[in-house]
Amino acid sequence: MSRLEEKFANLKENGKKGLIIYITAGLPDAETTVKAVLEAEKAGADIIELGIPFSDPMADGPVIQAAAYTAIKNGMTVKGVLEIVREIRKTSQIPLVGMGYVNNMLHYGFEKFTADAAEAGLDGLIVPDVPHEESAEMKAACKANGMHLVEFVTPGTTDSRISETCTTADGFIYCVSINGVTGVRKIDYSPINNVIEHVKKQTATPCAVGFGIGSVEAAIDAAKQADAVIVGSAVVKRIAEGKLAEACEFINSLRSALDENYSK
Repeated sequence: MSRLEEKFANLKENGKKGLIIYITAGLPDAETTVKAVLEAEKAGADIIELGIPFSDPMADGPVIQAAAYTAIKNGMTVKGVLEIVREIRKTSQIPLVGMGYVNNMLHYGFEKFTADAAEAGLDGLIVPDVPHEESAEMKAACKANGMHLVEFVTPGTTDSRISETCTTADGFIYCVSINGVTGVRKIDYSPINNVIEHVKKQTATPCAVGFGIGSVEAAIDAAKQADAVIVGSAVVKRIAEGKLAEACEFINSLRSALDENYSK
């Protein structure tokens, strides 16, 4: 099994919900990113979604957009992100999933990028601007290098599209809680929970809910049907403000709440 598969299997065996934390690579620099990942793991993160900065992050709200801008301004590149992964791998085997946009990867050369990413220690990719219908070539390149290509469902995904997605899904399925961009706000998670129920009838691939989770209460609500929750903007905002310790306290509070409410 891959690190990602092993982590989800371990969570399931222990009756726990997964906690996926998004961190922008290069915010404000590589050294801080490595430290943030390692500290997040100590605080209770199960998986890290490592953001690859891009100048036009269409799926991201203002907090992560600003973080990407700062990282790029401070010199972060795709190669720099892979160096961060290599540095993390010197001391940690936490599953790492790169989240980025296809323009960066195509400019690098997608097959070369997946090979280099796998060699560095990435376990998978999330590419929000590549729809399922156009993902076959990328999925093949990922598979050839032992990586997962994470796919998406939303409250508006049709039954037929869900079925198509489930046939090739691996790693985990990113369940977007709303139609919109990332960012903390109050959300009714019942629509995406209904979608997850439908997904789980068709695949054993774990489901992780993201977008809008900025509090303990939201994490508990979002995890109702899901195998994991994804928290980004609320953590990135604290890191951007130089409050890594506070970010880790928040991560720890999420871990504790998920365990108290869902551990079997």
